[in-house]
Amino acid sequence: MTGSILRGIGSFYTVLADEDAQEYTLRAQKKLRHQKLTPMVGDRVRFTPGEGDDDGWIEEILPRKSELIRPSVANADMLMLVVASVPQPDMLLVDKLILRAERGGMTPAICVNKVDLGEELAQRIAAEYAGTELRVFSVSARTGEGIGALREALRGKVTCLAGQSAVGKSSLLNALFGLNLETGGLSRKTERGRHTTRHAEMMSLNGSFVLDTPGFSLLELETDMEPQEFASLYPEYNALAADCRFQPCLHDREPGCAVRAAVESGALGAARWARYRQLLGEVRENWKGRY
Repeated sequence: MTGSILRGIGSFYTVLADEDAQEYTLRAQKKLRHQKLTPMVGDRVRFTPGEGDDDGWIEEILPRKSELIRPSVANADMLMLVVASVPQPDMLLVDKLILRAERGGMTPAICVNKVDLGEELAQRIAAEYAGTELRVFSVSARTGEGIGALREALRGKVTCLAGQSAVGKSSLLNALFGLNLETGGLSRKTERGRHTTRHAEMMSLNGSFVLDTPGFSLLELETDMEPQEFASLYPEYNALAADCRFQPCLHDREPGCAVRAAVESGALGAARWARYRQLLGEVRENWKGRY
């Protein structure tokens, strides 16, 4: 049989079968480990159901059209990065996730939740990412503002929700699809999010597949990225690269850089460029130390 992995806990995986729309609990065959393949939520698989009390087995992981290592998901069309004014957004984390989406074959987008607390963050993010094709959604899971437009954007796609704890991913799913998922909030002691989603899980919801993932606050860049590849993952900079004095240009300290001129004139966001330069420094260090 064939199907999609909905969740994995320990060494057991729940797969939704194509043939009968039933869920099966399976284990992965050892040959997958020998092939250095680990099943991910969202994977398309071939499997043999168990009989009686015997476990069924995942026999084969079908080719992935996209994948992320963290959050660990496969075959998503879109990576929806959820941020909010509370807790304070980590835009460096957002940019790292955007890079992972671009490299992993997914379309990134940003959802600014809790706009009932104020529109400033949504306006700032829209300005920072001007010149990109990245969509920015302004919503409130509490009041329902913008929920209809977001629901329509998810329709017919496989979308992975990712972001810090307490930005309201579970609340968004409740508002979007009438669910009753457990929601958390901020810890009074640490002012950090309390985790309510404990493992990645894919849900089939009204013609859409949504992957909910645990919140996290730390993410390292991949160590195999060449600096020029890194620069090429910024579409608004690519549009100006031909006007730079030096080719190729990394848009850092080079004289005659068209990107730097656009930032200084206010045509491109200074905060995003500052984060770009910080991440470029990390990429250069990783690239130098790759051997």
